[in-house]
Amino acid sequence: MSHTTRLRLPPLLLALGLATAATAVATAHAQVPMVPASNDGTLLTIAASADARRVPDIATLSAGVISQAADAQAAMRANAGQMDGVMATLRKAGIAERDIRTTGVNLHPQYRHSEDSAPQITGYQANNTVEVTVRDIAKIGPTMDALVASGANHVNGPSFSIDRPAEARDEARRAALEDARARARMYAETLGLRVRRIVSISEGAPGGPAHPMGMARMEMASADTAISPGENVVTANLEIVFELGR
Repeated sequence: MSHTTRLRLPPLLLALGLATAATAVATAHAQVPMVPASNDGTLLTIAASADARRVPDIATLSAGVISQAADAQAAMRANAGQMDGVMATLRKAGIAERDIRTTGVNLHPQYRHSEDSAPQITGYQANNTVEVTVRDIAKIGPTMDALVASGANHVNGPSFSIDRPAEARDEARRAALEDARARARMYAETLGLRVRRIVSISEGAPGGPAHPMGMARMEMASADTAISPGENVVTANLEIVFELGR
């Protein structure tokens, strides 16, 4: 004759036991053990950075129209008329719709200030600005000239960048890694050791691509805008832990 013994736990103890077990499982999954050096090894941490340089292949500029009138509607109408000419010029220059983005349409009252009376509204100023991406560097100067000729009365830029910086960033990473490995070998040889392995690699925030401002010279008489794109620098920052040993 068999007997079955069942142990009944109070509900509170049962709940505490289940919670403790769940916490232990979660902790086991959450902890990522650090890889230690071997018993006879030494850890060496090296921070390395390297640059890759590229001639920029795209440019960004902003252009727009500032209009003033006695009343708000007149200011907006005048601004819209001039801005239509600016947009038509961009499309005629071959700028795709995806590369034209409105960044602001604003209307502000203009005031006359006097020491002995409250400010009085004397008119209104309307402002419409677009950001333009030019994917042919050779077209930047002519495009800026055409914008001014079509009615744009404020132009800023250009700012140069690399359309696809991944290749340059990988080049910088490889250079930083080779620099770190060379320095690790130097330390090891100086100490009479050798580099056994790489324990870990971490990458810091990228330092690029930088967007240097090009040199722009506006000469209204000849409508000749000179542009110099220069170079962009892409930087990779690595921290590498090596194990040295006999």
